[in-house]
Amino acid sequence: MKIISLFLIFILISCSKNETKNELIIFHAGSLSVPFQKVIDEFKKENPDVEIKKEIAGSVECARKITELKKDCDVFASADFLVIDSLLIPTYADWNLKFATNELVIAFNEKSFLNNEINSSNWYKILLNKNVKYGRADENLDPCGYRTIMMLKLSEIFYKEKYLANKLLEKNKENVRPKEVDLLALLDAKEIDYTIIYRSIAEQHKLKFITLPDSINLGNPNLLNYYKQVNVSSKKKVRKIINISGSSIIYSLTIPKKSNNKRLAIKFISFLLDKNKGEKILQANYLKSFLPAISSQYDFLPVELKQFAQREL
Repeated sequence: MKIISLFLIFILISCSKNETKNELIIFHAGSLSVPFQKVIDEFKKENPDVEIKKEIAGSVECARKITELKKDCDVFASADFLVIDSLLIPTYADWNLKFATNELVIAFNEKSFLNNEINSSNWYKILLNKNVKYGRADENLDPCGYRTIMMLKLSEIFYKEKYLANKLLEKNKENVRPKEVDLLALLDAKEIDYTIIYRSIAEQHKLKFITLPDSINLGNPNLLNYYKQVNVSSKKKVRKIINISGSSIIYSLTIPKKSNNKRLAIKFISFLLDKNKGEKILQANYLKSFLPAISSQYDFLPVELKQFAQREL
């Protein structure tokens, strides 16, 4: 009996050791790198005993780490809510909380060829110039990649330029990178002249950029039905996201079911969504955050997070 009791105590200790450990593992999209690092820095000032480990990758790649590689993760913040909805729910997560928006722009710097000529009307003609090199993110790893394709297809409709999307997608394929922030080094080294990227990243890195009409920049939630007229087909290795319909850019987050420290994950997300703490940092770093956050799975949210959220209608 004594041996059995000791064995049970050992099992209980083993099961709870990660939950009591002050370690938080965060996976997040590359476009969240700057604001999330600042949120983490401020969170640690209030919680100096917490050790935070983060992995930065394209949102689809982050999801695969959870679903295919079975890596530990306590908080996952995606650049596209559809990644969590399609790849994690219901097997790997119970809920998804939408918290911010963004838009696509054409970013460049003072070294970029024809940078004094590009504008919101002729940008696609500049990118098609044989002497211009541009870069984009990988559509199979990063939402910015497949959103770029959506934007180009919408541009074809908006500007009435037949085959525009295919022409641009066939150009400079050597400059496709796993995530949008990987393109910043290429731009700085003048290996590319332009990149299609999120406005928040362009602002954070003091890049020059041109804004695009709402009809193509994916930044207006009121144009969701308009954006839906295009879609992107991904490679079969992304088996659960084969055909992605156009939609507005919406960031979301969740706590995976197998999180080892849900208590600390809830505490971090509460800090992130507090209008006087994390939310203020997101806004200061050019991310269009919104409160209350929105969830289609409101009933499944931890009770501590419901104060920051509302049910999606």
